[in-house]
Amino acid sequence: MSRQDGASRRVSHADADDSGTHILHVDMDAFFVSVELLQRPELAGLPLIVGHREGRSVVTSASYEARRYGVKAAMPVSQALRLCPTAIVLEPHHGEYRKYSDLVMQVFESITPLVEPLSIDEAFLDVSGAIRLMGRPKEIASIIKQRVLAETGLPCSVGVAATKYVAKLASGLSKPDGLLVVPADETVAFLRPLPVGALWGVGGKTEEQLLNRGIRTVGEVADTPLSVLQRAVGDATGRKLLELASGVDPRSVTTVRREKSVSHEVTFETDIADPAMLRREVLNLANLVAVRLRRGGFAGRTVGIRVRFADFSVVSRSKTLPDPTNVGRRLYEEAVSLFDALDRRGQLVRLIGVKVEQLSEDAGGSAGLWDPDEEWRDAEATMDQVAGRFGDHAIAPASLLGKPRRRGLGSRGDGLQER
Repeated sequence: MSRQDGASRRVSHADADDSGTHILHVDMDAFFVSVELLQRPELAGLPLIVGHREGRSVVTSASYEARRYGVKAAMPVSQALRLCPTAIVLEPHHGEYRKYSDLVMQVFESITPLVEPLSIDEAFLDVSGAIRLMGRPKEIASIIKQRVLAETGLPCSVGVAATKYVAKLASGLSKPDGLLVVPADETVAFLRPLPVGALWGVGGKTEEQLLNRGIRTVGEVADTPLSVLQRAVGDATGRKLLELASGVDPRSVTTVRREKSVSHEVTFETDIADPAMLRREVLNLANLVAVRLRRGGFAGRTVGIRVRFADFSVVSRSKTLPDPTNVGRRLYEEAVSLFDALDRRGQLVRLIGVKVEQLSEDAGGSAGLWDPDEEWRDAEATMDQVAGRFGDHAIAPASLLGKPRRRGLGSRGDGLQER
């Protein structure tokens, strides 16, 4: 829903009934573009793309003016420029996006302690405890919009509803810079005309399975017997979709959000066949993942890789370790062994990624009597201290020094994507 171009924007009237709607979903509007416009205000109203113009970069974000030409996030920049030749391409500044994300989250937390961030640019808020002091949910939503704009210069859209799922739908429908209240007793009526793709968790394959059975709207999902849905999409998914289509979503706003995984991946400017170069990139990615794990106070047990070849086929492999780790060298050794075991048959590699799952709190070392990673652990702790004083690029493994780095397009980690 957040990829809308604003053409079908819906907002609430001043007298909208917000009783029983204590869940808010706040979503920043074209967040990366909006941050860039703070430094380039003369570009407001023009079709803009955040990304790299050269090579095979993908669109990180697009202004609503560009979206009306069909430009979408994750689309190759070259394709986006064919759709919208007049678009202006702006280089991304991820540090600025993080800074403004922190400022926005601080505004949310000044309203209510019940804030659940979903990504860098969106969050759920439960404002039930703020109603007595700040007014009705719709009034609180208006206050949030005003404060975010005043304190950051950035616009946002807010959905107000009785459940998380409906609040998220409402914020997407109100973009850009809108506020949409879905009265609690109108939840089902609001949902029924929406396409099945609007249901939370319905991806391309599930949508195709539903459409093949003539189920095109959320209302038709709600009217379909559970047994029919389960035959189409499986027991658990069928039950979940029927509940959501009927307006049932018992989830509460969760303030403690545990990361489920940490990953980094890179798309190369040109496809690569050289195994040594690819192993070196695996080392770089493993170290990036390890640094993020240590900074977050986590360690992980499952190490995985993801490889996309030149023909766009994708393979993923993973391995579960006896003990959790956040040591980059250990992650590299496991990841590169998975990579070396692939049957590549000379195929060129377009993208490679390293991922760690099954996260737990970092206990500070191996749980066993003997820690095989002790020397690497100490060395990487020293590297963290140096990076903390002089910056992330001040120190790196020797094999990554003294050689020109291939520039990847879209090298990133989880949580740094605009939605």
